[in-house]
Amino acid sequence: MSNPADSDPLNIEKDRTSAVAVAPAPEGEAVSTDFSLRVAGVRVPLYSCRVSAVPFNQVWPGYQRPVDQTQLSSFACWEQSKDALVEIACPAPVETATIRPLSRGIAPEVSGNLIRFALNDPAQVVVEVNGRFCLHLFADTPEEDAASAPDTIRFGPGIHRPGIISLESGQTLFLAPGAVVYGAVRARHAQDIRIAGRGIIDASGFQRGEAGGCIRLSDCHRVLIEGVVLRDPDVWCLSAFGCSDLVISGVKLIGLWRYNSDGIDICNCQNVAIRNSFVRSFDDSIVVKGIRDDREPYDDRPCRNIVAEGCVVWNDWGRALEIGAETCAPEMSEISFRDCDILRATHVAMDIQHGDRAEVHDITFEDIRVEMDAAQCAPRIQRSREQRYVPEPADRFLPRLCVIDIRPTMWSKDEEIGTVRRVTYRNISVVSPSVPESVFRGYDEERDVQDVAVENLRVNNTPIRTVKEGNIAAGPFASGIRVAPGGGLQE
Repeated sequence: MSNPADSDPLNIEKDRTSAVAVAPAPEGEAVSTDFSLRVAGVRVPLYSCRVSAVPFNQVWPGYQRPVDQTQLSSFACWEQSKDALVEIACPAPVETATIRPLSRGIAPEVSGNLIRFALNDPAQVVVEVNGRFCLHLFADTPEEDAASAPDTIRFGPGIHRPGIISLESGQTLFLAPGAVVYGAVRARHAQDIRIAGRGIIDASGFQRGEAGGCIRLSDCHRVLIEGVVLRDPDVWCLSAFGCSDLVISGVKLIGLWRYNSDGIDICNCQNVAIRNSFVRSFDDSIVVKGIRDDREPYDDRPCRNIVAEGCVVWNDWGRALEIGAETCAPEMSEISFRDCDILRATHVAMDIQHGDRAEVHDITFEDIRVEMDAAQCAPRIQRSREQRYVPEPADRFLPRLCVIDIRPTMWSKDEEIGTVRRVTYRNISVVSPSVPESVFRGYDEERDVQDVAVENLRVNNTPIRTVKEGNIAAGPFASGIRVAPGGGLQE
């Protein structure tokens, strides 16, 4: 493939004092006018994206999700190396303004229709104005131009429509700041590849299943994906099948609203690190799976040595951090989720669904901060095309916090069902109207759950000392459920 852009210098506005670099939106790209944004005095363009408006879903019905179940939202990207003042002008007076993750402790200054706050380092935050009217802000660290690497496919600032981009071994794909690439990336049986930059990959032009998401990797090794924004995939947004030595760093997934628009799916892979990334998805957000597919038979490979850390997750349907529901693999082990913020969960914040043959063991959820909304609407399945989602204020719905569930599901493909062993939830902090329920249950005496430790769980900063205080339901065939408020474990 020839390079689609020339080598002209990037048109980036910089403030030397605060080291903020901003690329203009390309001509012809639809921008959002919901807000006006300045960072360190530099005007930052706002991109438009579509997000889910209601938790209303159905098994693929043969047509795409109606847009009246969604809403337009906004996001902005810039590079920042020092403290910066963020100023947001809103179209109406600001009654409430919340900066998420709450763990950052950012208290904005509000005056009329103006919001101000300091951003002390690069971060991924969501500004909620007067409820769920959102602006997603992605402040990145400055990046060296990866376009200088040999065998590089480079997209400069502007709009590009390449269709499917197929990467081969040794290639780099670079998206400059201000590049919007309407297409998708695939790599198969490739190694030593890199996808980098600050541009946007947008798969909105593809019908369901045509692209396989914004990025799809199959049987690839030594892969680095960093910095890019992924928007509006046709199915799972970023997926890897049978891969090893994969690093995903600083990637932002936004505008996932269609049916089955999972965030990051790691399937039958080994040695994977997902770091400092943002996912807002209308299905499971960051998930490890074992997939059985005769077209791509990877289910003989384990899921092993996988970590997701430093990520921010907003889950509009399904599970925020998950193993399963597909668990077709010899084993799924040494999997960790740590130092992550869950801004929203719909069904379950931290989930293990197990309905296939894998031996699932040595799983850790650590330093996870969960925010639950007092006004959250209950998720519902759509039963007919004419049915509309009608929120019920009396629902008072709370997602479950932690679930381990061994049972066959509609996604199960193995005849055998495995076990779950040695799962740890450590340093879990929850902001919630009440203590959310957790459920641990096995399938039978042989296919059971054993050795689950809940260490230092806090709800609204109150330590949970017992199974009862933690609203933990230990179902049949689940044993060794222990709670430790910070000291000795208690059954």
